[in-house]
Amino acid sequence: MFSGLVDSVGTIERAGDTAAGREFRVAAPYDDLADGESIAVNGACLTVREHGAGWFVVAAVVTTVDRTTIGGWTAGRRVNLERALRAGDRLGGHLVLGHVDGVARVTAVEQRDDARLVDLALPGDLAELMVPHGSVTVDGVSLTVNALPANDAVQLSLIDYTIRHTTLGALREGSEVHVEADVIGKYVQRLMASYRTRSL
Repeated sequence: MFSGLVDSVGTIERAGDTAAGREFRVAAPYDDLADGESIAVNGACLTVREHGAGWFVVAAVVTTVDRTTIGGWTAGRRVNLERALRAGDRLGGHLVLGHVDGVARVTAVEQRDDARLVDLALPGDLAELMVPHGSVTVDGVSLTVNALPANDAVQLSLIDYTIRHTTLGALREGSEVHVEADVIGKYVQRLMASYRTRSL
């Protein structure tokens, strides 16, 4: 379980295919990791396989690669990192599972006064789970839905802190990002599915 509050930005030092999946060695300023712990890498929950001073190794299996951008990651890429929550931690963002629902494409980036507006084209039926001023996770960052400019789109409003302390400041038109919808909305959608298909 995560909060969507990125605690570090790491850099991929090495990437390759292994028997464990698509494997990455990531440089990060952690000195107390444990093998087997969960860490969100650009919003995807992965398991620490090895670690040392200033680095750790994770691997993504084929099912994770299929629903993310991970297959295209190479050395030098910067990634948002968040370690799993501990009991008693402040929940400053929202409940994030680290289960990427799909990959969205940036269709517009506009600076409006002190906010940077970013429009995303959403895949599949994710738009149904977006609520104005509700929560959404983009590349592991907990954000507020600013607007719904189209049936298949969502607009984000990035504050200066987010731009400076995550990778989202580098987003450009055409960029691809991981999206995780609010888990509460997903459960409500699932619970209501039979009622929605029932004929009146």
